[in-house]
Amino acid sequence: MAPSKDYYRILGVSDSASKDEIKKAYRNLAKQYHPDANPNNKEAAERFKGISEAYAVLSDAGQRKKYDMMRRFGAFTGQGRTSGRGGPKFEEFDFGGLGGFGGLGDIFSSIFGRGRKEAGVDPIETVVEVPFRTAVLGGKIAVTVSVSEACPTCGGNGAAPGAKVSSCDECNGRGTVSFGQGGFAVNRPCPKCRGRGTVASETCRRCGGAGEVELDKQLMVMVQPGTESGRKVRLKGQGQRHPTGGKPGDLLVTFQVKGDRFFRRDGTDLVCTVPINLAGAVLGTKIRVRTIDGKRVALRVPPGTQPGRKFRLKGLGVERNGKRGDQLVEINVQIPEKLNQKQTDLLKEFAEVSGLKY
Repeated sequence: MAPSKDYYRILGVSDSASKDEIKKAYRNLAKQYHPDANPNNKEAAERFKGISEAYAVLSDAGQRKKYDMMRRFGAFTGQGRTSGRGGPKFEEFDFGGLGGFGGLGDIFSSIFGRGRKEAGVDPIETVVEVPFRTAVLGGKIAVTVSVSEACPTCGGNGAAPGAKVSSCDECNGRGTVSFGQGGFAVNRPCPKCRGRGTVASETCRRCGGAGEVELDKQLMVMVQPGTESGRKVRLKGQGQRHPTGGKPGDLLVTFQVKGDRFFRRDGTDLVCTVPINLAGAVLGTKIRVRTIDGKRVALRVPPGTQPGRKFRLKGLGVERNGKRGDQLVEINVQIPEKLNQKQTDLLKEFAEVSGLKY
C-alpha cells in the first residue's frame, strides 16, 4: 500500500507543534466532523476517522517520536533513502506492530545485537500545586489528568451496539498492512480496522470507531512530609492505556509547592515574622505564635529586643528522615506613624530624660 497520510497535515499543524496545539487542533476538527454532528455523511465520518487516527499517534510521545523518524526515512512520501550508488540504503525492515508503530527500535537492535523488547507506553507527566502546609506535614491532594480510555459504549472494539463484526478484508484479519518502496518496507496498523483485524457494519457513534475516548481522570496522590518543589512521584499503571491492550503507562507527577503568607522554609526550619510594637520591644512582652500544626505557643520577648532578632522554637519545623527542624520567629518592631497627644508628650519626656535632641 502506498503511504498517503501525513498526520500533521490531517490535523493542520506543523511538525514542531506542541502537545497542547495538537490537542486543540484535534478537538476543533473532531467537533466539526463528529458523526453526531454529521448524520448520514460518510465523507465526514471518514474524515473523523482520519483525524482520530492522527491524534492517537501524535498525542502519544513515544508513537510520535517513532512516526517522526519514519517520516525522516521517507516512509510517508513514497521515497526510501538510497545510498550514493543508487541502491537501497536499508534492507527490507519490518517495523512490527507494537504500540502502533512499535518495532522501529528493532532496526537498531539488529545492528547492535540487542534482543527484541516489547514497546511500552511513555508516562504522562503533569505538574500539580501543593499547599504549603500539606507539603510540610504530608497529606493527599487530587490530581486530574487527561487520558484515553476504552470507549464505554463499544467496549473498545469500535462497533455500534448490535453491529455485525467481521474479519477485515483489507488486511485479511492480520491487523497490519505493509507499504513502502524499493528495499524499504514498513508494517503499520491497518487504517481500515485500526489494527484490530475486524471491522463493524456500523461504527460506534461515541468514539467514531476509534475504540477509545478522552476523559479526565482524577486520582488522589500521597504527599510525603517535607516535600519540596520539583519532587516527583511515579504512579504505576495510572497513565495512558496501551494501544494494543498491554500494560498501561505510568503517571509522573511533579510537585510545585505554593508559597505561604506567614511561613517560609529554610531547609528543615520554618521561618515566620511576627510584629510587635515599640513598647513591647523596649519593655519586653509576651506573644502567642502560630505553628504549622495550627496551634499557638507562647513566646517571651525580653526587654530591649532589636528588630530582626530571631527566637527558636524547638521541634516545630519540617520533618525529614525522622527528625524535625525548628521554627524561627523573627521580630519586626513596628514604629507608629502617628501618635496621640499623650503618647507624644510621654515620648518627648523620654527623649529629654535620655538626653536626646529632636
